[in-house]
Amino acid sequence: MRALNIVQGTIGQYPAVIKAARGMSHFGEHALGWMAIGAAGALVDKKRRRQWAGVAVGAFGSHAASVVIKRIVRRPRPNDPSVQVNVSTPSKLSFPSSHATSTTAAAVLLGRLTGLPLPAVLVPPMLLSRLVLGVHYPSDVLAGSALGAASAAAVLAAEKRLAK
Repeated sequence: MRALNIVQGTIGQYPAVIKAARGMSHFGEHALGWMAIGAAGALVDKKRRRQWAGVAVGAFGSHAASVVIKRIVRRPRPNDPSVQVNVSTPSKLSFPSSHATSTTAAAVLLGRLTGLPLPAVLVPPMLLSRLVLGVHYPSDVLAGSALGAASAAAVLAAEKRLAK
């Protein structure tokens, strides 16, 4: 709770940061933004269609895994008077963060595909945004990111097997 309060009490005090965090939240909801990027890439870049489809599959699969884990763990979202909730959520369950999960999976897969350091650029802001918005604990986003990385590794391993 202390780390969550520190984030909200520092960068979370700026309206522009809250607005950006809400935009990221809407983009990442149900992994739809990441799946759209993967689908668009598959349509445009025919030579690497399988890898672009892998981005969409990785985002969707990691999101699905996080939802299953949420329903097993059943950890409630932060509910403390000191925490300001700045966005609505589709469920009351917190662990792991599905946004962190799908963003990490997509960023790893997109980074591998493009050669850009996308995990370093995309993942930290999404993780912080979930704290700024007051909908997750730090452990939720860290666990979600780890699950996303594992999901991306599974997609990359499947791509290697299919390439043989």
